[in-house]
Amino acid sequence: MNALLDGVLADLAGEGERLESLVVGLPDAAWRTPTPAAGWDVATQIAHLAWTDEAAHAAATDKARWDALVLEALADPDHSVDRAAIQGGLAAPPALLTRWRTARTRLARTLRDYPQGQKMPWYGPPMSATSMATARFMETWAHSLDVHAAVGVAPEVTDRIRHVAHLGVRTRDFAFATHRLPAPTEEFRVDLTAPSGEVWSWGPEDAAQTVIGPAYDFCLLVTQRVNRTDTSLVAVGRDADTWLSVAQCFAGPSGEGREPR
Repeated sequence: MNALLDGVLADLAGEGERLESLVVGLPDAAWRTPTPAAGWDVATQIAHLAWTDEAAHAAATDKARWDALVLEALADPDHSVDRAAIQGGLAAPPALLTRWRTARTRLARTLRDYPQGQKMPWYGPPMSATSMATARFMETWAHSLDVHAAVGVAPEVTDRIRHVAHLGVRTRDFAFATHRLPAPTEEFRVDLTAPSGEVWSWGPEDAAQTVIGPAYDFCLLVTQRVNRTDTSLVAVGRDADTWLSVAQCFAGPSGEGREPR
């Protein structure tokens, strides 16, 4: 029994169901609506989520399949993700939706049964089942924002985003490494105000470098769904300020981010 994992999986299921309810009734033509991610329409976003859930399942259960996915990524690191998403998005919407529903449900079962204390490989650092579930929540939430923007529906903002905020804080040094920068040698204090008004905190209270602001802004930033200049985040300290310029909580290339509004 892993109460932490069960909680993340419940929130992940809720996030997936929310996105599915948004797209399930769309006419086929609406699946071709461009999203804020350049070159990706609604179908591409859903195909990417399905593909990544399938890749995570392979990482946890099928070494040969996982090794093949790694070789594909190494052969074309700048385009392999786009290619899989765009190709997958060519499917008819009902088939694509079934593919994603099947993939995310199967992955949730796999993660719930994954041995505690073991880690599975991934494109970034190896992950426990709870870490993988958190990463899948982050990506589902982030791509859901893109779909909401495409169809003109404001997303519901809930305290479930704490998973994204936690991942954003935990991947600080990874973000520096991705940008080939030395990681800071000291911890930061991070105080973020949740949608509910609660304050979520990480790091020592007496830290010299700090980040404060709305949790929603921080989550948008670490998933590269907003330009830093359009947030209300405040950094104190040179390294903390640099972090907000390079922050990303996902594996793979950093991408170009979003233009200022």
